[in-house]
Amino acid sequence: MVITKEINSLYYICHIDNLKSILEKGLLSHNKIQTLSPKTIYDTSIINRRKDIKPNPEENEVLWDFANLYFNARNAMLYRVIHEQDLKNIVIIRFNKSVLDYAKKYNSYISIGNAAHSESNFINDIETGLKDLKKKWSFWNKEYWNESDGSKRLMMSELLIKDEIPAQYVDSIYVKSEEIGNTVKTTTDFDNIVTEPHMFFQPSYARQLPQTRITLIQGDMFFSYAQTLTISVNTVGVMGKGLASRAKHQFPDMYVQYQMACKSNKIKAGKPWIYKREILMDEELADNPSSLENPNGLRWFLLFPTKRHWRDNSRLDDIEQGLAWLLKNYKKEGIKSLSLPALGCGLGQLSWQQVGPLMCKYLLQMEIPVKIYLPRADNIKDERYLTKEFLLQE
Repeated sequence: MVITKEINSLYYICHIDNLKSILEKGLLSHNKIQTLSPKTIYDTSIINRRKDIKPNPEENEVLWDFANLYFNARNAMLYRVIHEQDLKNIVIIRFNKSVLDYAKKYNSYISIGNAAHSESNFINDIETGLKDLKKKWSFWNKEYWNESDGSKRLMMSELLIKDEIPAQYVDSIYVKSEEIGNTVKTTTDFDNIVTEPHMFFQPSYARQLPQTRITLIQGDMFFSYAQTLTISVNTVGVMGKGLASRAKHQFPDMYVQYQMACKSNKIKAGKPWIYKREILMDEELADNPSSLENPNGLRWFLLFPTKRHWRDNSRLDDIEQGLAWLLKNYKKEGIKSLSLPALGCGLGQLSWQQVGPLMCKYLLQMEIPVKIYLPRADNIKDERYLTKEFLLQE
């Protein structure tokens, strides 16, 4: 089967106070926009390094002479912005793909990777640039990135158009919440507002069980702020599918440690193992991390066996033994906060009705914040299985 690699949208990340001007005057280059005194969201060191970079060394224009759009907004730059700014001030403007036709008529470039990065290259012919970008589809058009495979840089690939991009190409505006969307409608009279927390690395659903430290979440666990992230694994060292496969590719050092732990019999049915990683998460996820003032702390991985062999289904008694081990050892190991998936659900073939109450029984006794990342809705089946009455039943 041939997968069509269509680029349907491009994006601009900005302060909400700049929206009215952009919708009236279009998106202007950095040099042009300075006369309007815009609200900036980017670190000045990041902006300033662009003023001396020429897309074409034989021409006089620098990056400040171009309006820029991202091909993927959910990238390392946005990750950095939301850690430095109040999320209520951040919006993402989506431009229709017809802006690419506009770009072909004017002095424009595609940067393959972040335009300010020394390893990125600029292509003046838009069609050639798009073909090159599509060849790297699997690196930049995904949910996560890392430094080692180049995806962190490639996910910030840009379209650069000289001077300005007319407002007519604005398609919609993404916001984190309906409240922010209402503010946009009130201040701009623009109607096509999309509430999409996922675009901003936020959960689409979060509910704390009353009088507990447990929060139920629908979202991407790998962007959790918890100190320790839990990965469901088997005991034979294979990470082939699901959450484990994502972890394997995003954190290859963790995969190596997991395989070594399996070989040395540190991971067994009913006995999780903790990889106390010594790399700051922001060093991997944020653009230009060396200039961050307050980078996020270390992330540990709790490798929790939910299967004995990767071909097997999960066993509820193995999960209970693992939870009992966790309750007994979390203080001694130094776990301060914890995120977990619904253990054994999905590929393990267990149901939330079985797993949810069992997890809550043990996690409720832990004196730390705990986030449970829920399985798919078809596994939960009914909202009543998310209530305190069901999950904390005697």
